Amino acid sequence: MPLSSPLVIGTRGSPLALAQARETQDRVSIAHGWPVEQLPLSIIKTTGDAIQDRPLSEAGGKGLFTKELDIALLEGFIDLAVHSAKDLPTTLPEGIVIAGYLPREDVRDAFISRRFKTLHELRAGAVVGSASLRRQAQIRRLRPDLQVTLLRGNVQTRLAKLDGGEVDATLLAMAGLRRLGLTDHVTTILDTEDFLPAVGQGAIAIAVRVEDERVREALEPILHEPTAHTLAAERAFLTILDGSCRTPIAGHARLIDGELEIRGLVMRPDGSESLETARRGAVSDAVAMGREVGTELRTRMPAGFLSA
Repeated sequence: MPLSSPLVIGTRGSPLALAQARETQDRVSIAHGWPVEQLPLSIIKTTGDAIQDRPLSEAGGKGLFTKELDIALLEGFIDLAVHSAKDLPTTLPEGIVIAGYLPREDVRDAFISRRFKTLHELRAGAVVGSASLRRQAQIRRLRPDLQVTLLRGNVQTRLAKLDGGEVDATLLAMAGLRRLGLTDHVTTILDTEDFLPAVGQGAIAIAVRVEDERVREALEPILHEPTAHTLAAERAFLTILDGSCRTPIAGHARLIDGELEIRGLVMRPDGSESLETARRGAVSDAVAMGREVGTELRTRMPAGFLSA
């Protein structure tokens, strides 16, 4: 179908955000035969991008990476917003909906060090940097003898800090490293049995205005239904726990032999205690299973567990 007017794609300005926006741009262009010039990128700086000196949990959580894009979308300055799915809060502003997801990338975390081959080989007292409370708690759970410190910034910035000796090691998402062509930096890929990923990790979400049928129709050919099923389960799980950047929560759903399996994990920030459970069943029950996993963990948690 012909494109009557440009579709403006909103994105953050980090290298990874731009790579994700360009992937979306390319997929839409190829699907419809539209020139990329008719799908311009609008780079929007978010509050989360501006905060580099403290954990996001102390500044407001996940919405810090989406607020300004939400405003631009609702005010009509952009037609769609491209997000890392793990950055999306569980509740979106009224008038905005997730149209769907691109095919999911590798969900695993990568261990990166210039001196050590694995997390287990790190010497006692070694410094591991991460901005993720989930990763920090999982590191402390496996290696309580390590020093875990805040490491903010985009992927390239964190790698530069590692090379500069600020930390002995760091953990980054394989999906982001793949999209940036930086997998040569990976020392070891971590098994999801030990490091369950964040909800939405590896998935690109596309948000649109609820009533904008033109944009929804344009996106339909590029959206990936299997990813939508797994993210429906994961986000339902997270919603029950009211998850944000303030709590170490991990969750991952996958399709196995036509069924959906979801695992959920919550931890104390110091890694001293963790609770985990799983469900497997029909894909059509994805949301219900996600809720069941979240409800079970919430029931099992001691008082004050999430606010510790």
